[in-house]
Amino acid sequence: MVRIPDAKVALSTASVYPESTATAFEIAARLGYDGVEVMVWTDPVSQDIEALRRLSDYHRIPILAVHAPCLLITQRVWSTDPWTKLQRAKAAAEKLDASTVVVHPPFRWQRQYARDFVDGIWRMADETDVRFAVENMYPWRYRDREMLAYAPDWDVTKDDYRHFTVDLSHTATARTDAMDMVERMGDRLGHVHLADGKGSAKDEHLVPGRGTQPCAELLERLAVNGFDGHVVIEVNTRRAMSSAEREADLAEALAFTRLHLASAVKVPRS
Repeated sequence: MVRIPDAKVALSTASVYPESTATAFEIAARLGYDGVEVMVWTDPVSQDIEALRRLSDYHRIPILAVHAPCLLITQRVWSTDPWTKLQRAKAAAEKLDASTVVVHPPFRWQRQYARDFVDGIWRMADETDVRFAVENMYPWRYRDREMLAYAPDWDVTKDDYRHFTVDLSHTATARTDAMDMVERMGDRLGHVHLADGKGSAKDEHLVPGRGTQPCAELLERLAVNGFDGHVVIEVNTRRAMSSAEREADLAEALAFTRLHLASAVKVPRS
């Protein structure tokens, strides 16, 4: 017998970059993804709730999660104030019927934000049914030097959050044990960014199965445990030589995920 968990498999709109947010909806629908995660960034459509709703309705593909604009390149998207960004991400998720907001821990130079972050995330989580799933990051490295760029810590399991996002490209870059991190997250693991990596100092976001991370093992564990969050394909396709090659990579990632989310179980004889 094959048991498949309730987890939905979504496509991050970041996975089609440098193509547009609108293109991500089109590809997700064509390939048979269950939904999309919207990365809010410099593409104006990603910032426009009504435009996103129209894309979702037109392609009949739901928006399952909103990734708040907390990258270096999005420091001025939806305000320069980080709490305003999170309030707007929460409002967007509520209006778009998305169940999750993904957020990174603060940069260390955002001192006041970092100081209040853990308590502030709890306060916001108490105001809504939307999950604030805080994502593991990694140390920044240059040659033999390492810089701790995130606070309170890149390893989010060291702090108390209601929900976590685990990103397997980030565990590769951090050179940490992904399954050990998932074990520490326990039942607070609410969201997965599925990608692969080989331990480079660069955040690689390879197609699952092309790196060294336990992508298959993680998916099989989620299936056995009846995981009911979302598994989001967040891969880097910037080197694709054509739209067809990009789409082939995203189809491969989806097939890999569905295969390993199917868990063989023994059914006791009556």
